[in-house]
Amino acid sequence: MPGHIRAKVLPDRQRRSLDDLQQDLDLSSGDSRSKQSAFWTMLTLSAVIAAGGILTDSTATVIGAMIIAPLSTPIMGMALGAVQRRRTTAAAFVTLGCLLVILIGAVASLVVPQSYDLLTNSQVAGRTSPGLLDLVSALATGFAGAVALARKDVAAVLPGVAIAISLVPPLVVAGVCAGQMAWWLALGALVLFLSNLFALVFAGMVVFAFLGYTHAAKQRAHHRGPRRAYVMLGLLFTAVLLPLAANTVATVLLNTWTVRARSAAEQWLRQTPGAAVTSVDAQSRTLYIHVRSPSDLPPIEGLLSSLKGSIPDGVPIVVDTTRGRQITAGEVGE
Repeated sequence: MPGHIRAKVLPDRQRRSLDDLQQDLDLSSGDSRSKQSAFWTMLTLSAVIAAGGILTDSTATVIGAMIIAPLSTPIMGMALGAVQRRRTTAAAFVTLGCLLVILIGAVASLVVPQSYDLLTNSQVAGRTSPGLLDLVSALATGFAGAVALARKDVAAVLPGVAIAISLVPPLVVAGVCAGQMAWWLALGALVLFLSNLFALVFAGMVVFAFLGYTHAAKQRAHHRGPRRAYVMLGLLFTAVLLPLAANTVATVLLNTWTVRARSAAEQWLRQTPGAAVTSVDAQSRTLYIHVRSPSDLPPIEGLLSSLKGSIPDGVPIVVDTTRGRQITAGEVGE
């Protein structure tokens, strides 16, 4: 049965040879000087492009950086080396490449004013709060990328894989946030990158092993087997999975509280003609309720009473009006 599925996924006539795969993924084999020169040149340029796109909040520019970023090559090289029980230099290229991209992001942050709110930038905000869905997407992308590498006829999908998996942009965001001393945001971007990295390696190992690229391992029995590599990767996966799961739970709870706060605020404004809640958002631990009213607002104590029991006690509430006033209501449960 596995052989039948393997033949469907990778027909023999479309199968790339192991030598071809190694030539593409191992930057230290063949014409290593040319391959490494191309890798460092394109990685540097992609990081600079990504930094420009992130600081100008340009999605199109960031996508361009994703397409030319070569970081997935040594990452998939790590996966192939693991299933072959073969030592490679792929991990060193990935580590040094990450440091280079983070450094470029930190240098780019020098043009950002200290008063600039990083979370108002969608390119930053979207990469500093990863969740479990990001990991699922990265796994699916990793499987697609590994299959595309193993087949001769689907190489055209690789640019799409490069766009789907985010590698260079999170590292640039980590550098920008670190340069602005926003350490928690930098950590969130780094967690997103690590989850994508481990997902790519894991998916690559599964696909390459399933498609039969492990026969070279039989000739290297003195090396440690792939089982230990899978165990280590599983432990690293768990280390990344925990903060992703925690962040996902926090996001779900925050969305629930936001909906409840909006409902309570609408009830609070019910007796005020023409008044309405325009939006509710959270910044740090504080809920900001944005309202529009042609007349004076009801007593603020009524809002806190409406919120009690709907969201946890101790959450600070701020009411922001269209007249430019910001009213600190206090904390729920006071």
